[in-house]
Amino acid sequence: MSTAATPIVDPTASELRHDWTRQEVEALFALPFNDLLFEAQSLHRKYFDPNKVQVSTLLSIKTGACPEDCAYCPQSTRYDTGLEVEKLMEVQKVLEQAKAAKAAGSTRFCMGAAWRSPKNRDMPHVVAMVKGVRDLGLETCMTLGMLTEDQARELAEAGLDYYNHNLDTSPEYYGDIITTRTYQDRLDTLDHVRNSGMKICSGGIVGMGEQESDRAGMLQQLANLPQHPESVPINMLVRVEGTPLESQEDLDPIDFIRMIAVARIMMPASHVRLSAGREEMNEEMHALAYFAGANSIFYGEKLLTTPNPRANKDMALFGKLGINTEELALEQAPETPHPQFYDAARA
Repeated sequence: MSTAATPIVDPTASELRHDWTRQEVEALFALPFNDLLFEAQSLHRKYFDPNKVQVSTLLSIKTGACPEDCAYCPQSTRYDTGLEVEKLMEVQKVLEQAKAAKAAGSTRFCMGAAWRSPKNRDMPHVVAMVKGVRDLGLETCMTLGMLTEDQARELAEAGLDYYNHNLDTSPEYYGDIITTRTYQDRLDTLDHVRNSGMKICSGGIVGMGEQESDRAGMLQQLANLPQHPESVPINMLVRVEGTPLESQEDLDPIDFIRMIAVARIMMPASHVRLSAGREEMNEEMHALAYFAGANSIFYGEKLLTTPNPRANKDMALFGKLGINTEELALEQAPETPHPQFYDAARA
């Protein structure tokens, strides 16, 4: 499909590698900070307009009561975080939220449900949400947990553009954070999503006590997929009382910016998204992240169950920095869209 998000050079260029070694990735993290940012910004300008940021809105369509034990997550039934459980939202209420998001400037509407995986009885409802949001002229994204091949195909046929399923961290550190599903389970879901024709949104979380080598390992896994995720969210841990990571030390802001820059270098044609944790970032840190290659944000006051900067604060900063929001033209899809920007609705 044709959107302003399309990279401005051929995405088959030599920078798009899928054979990164751990040593190479760790060497990027070890670069002098100025050299790292120069390389990241140089590549960013080859693939994107450096003064445009894609804006998404995220809505929790089903909150809490998740059986998984992700150590960072307040939605797990295993932790007492005071979160109020909410059942799956009615389709019309979701569409009302999507209309408001579009009016506020979002071009993509993301819907998240706290499930290990969706049950068959839930699929007609989420399919109706996808179709309704697309009818509003928005890109669609969902995160519903693990998917089977059939579920991925059903969502693709409904017109879902993106599916989010994060790897969270490196294979080596993963067991310290989650035990109720394996790393391979996550990779399998990404495989089902890609085979269905949908685009992939996959990244992870930093600041969970991992080492720099674990950050390198997560990016290596993502960049060495047969096709890079079109969207790579980088989350900074939001510490929630009642979760095992509630007392985790703050991540050094420079380490976070390094993560953004290395992700940009390794996956230069992908959108790199500032996700959870932005409430703790000041304007200077935001500006540095955009310079390092971040070109997508979640917009609004809440990300699922954690705070996010108010929308007008983002727009005010965009004005200071001379940044514009990306526009979307779903109605003008070409007859033969580039496969990297495959439109699932045309399957």
